Amino acid sequence: MDKHTRATLVKELTALLEQGQAHVTFEEATADVPAALLNQRPDGLPYSLWELAEHVRIAQWDILEFSRDARHESPQWPEGYWPADHADAARWQATLQQIKEDRTQFLALLQDPAHDLLAPLPHGTGQTLLREALLIADHTAYHTGQIILVRRLLNDWD
Repeated sequence: MDKHTRATLVKELTALLEQGQAHVTFEEATADVPAALLNQRPDGLPYSLWELAEHVRIAQWDILEFSRDARHESPQWPEGYWPADHADAARWQATLQQIKEDRTQFLALLQDPAHDLLAPLPHGTGQTLLREALLIADHTAYHTGQIILVRRLLNDWD
């Protein structure tokens, strides 16, 4: 891939991961959540706002580590990808901050010209950095929609 094409692709992937494009960003969906609502599960739903955000954090961290470390071992599915405990306001903020930091580190991988976006990762089964970027974007967007739904059901979203 030539430098211009690569730069354009990285620019678009960065926008996809950081901006809402056609939907609300993760940061917008998780802003100003009252601490009293973090652990509440609306009737009929198996997750809370905390569980959804922490799940996004764990999954993104796993994808980041898989993308940069051949020795990384992913958590057990599904229990390793969902929190078993509750959060307070400080833990909620730490999770949101870690999501931003891990995304920044993943973007640094994409922006490093030493990494071929289309080359299969040597330790994977055909995964590429491009595929992992799209996976983070898709997974986060999916759960961002769920976060908004939960907030609506808790009467905390306009």
